[in-house]
Amino acid sequence: MVKEKPNSTRIYDEEGFRRRAACICVRSELENEVLLVTSSRRPDHWIIPGGGVEPDEEPSVTAIREVREEAGVCGKLGRCLGVFEVFQNSERKHRTEVFVLVVTEELSDWEDARTMGRQRKWFSVEDALEQLSQHKPVQLTYLQSLLSCRNDKVT
Repeated sequence: MVKEKPNSTRIYDEEGFRRRAACICVRSELENEVLLVTSSRRPDHWIIPGGGVEPDEEPSVTAIREVREEAGVCGKLGRCLGVFEVFQNSERKHRTEVFVLVVTEELSDWEDARTMGRQRKWFSVEDALEQLSQHKPVQLTYLQSLLSCRNDKVT
């Protein structure tokens, strides 16, 4: 299902969940630093970049597009951490496919910095967990999943 909204088209799956994609951007394969961006609604809150899947777009393509728009970074797309579901009510529910992206380039000028003053900042994983725990509990689960996968690789 597709719904038109001003300046965007929202795609929904067969169960009525809005389809989204996001990336946990890491500085290196060590995955010990992650990039967060300021929220468009609450500029004092730090979040993981992501957004809605567009018509005929694969979630991996959405994730790459969204980090370029929101964080001004490019990189190498890695593994998918999973699909995370939010169900607040029948009108507000979404499924987000979350990927890991190793950043290879940080643009000095990018779309959301120009249009809304969005900022980006590198955080240690521990500090990012703290930031997300305050305002974005579902995104906290994305990062916890990254840690779980990272710990599985070590053991």
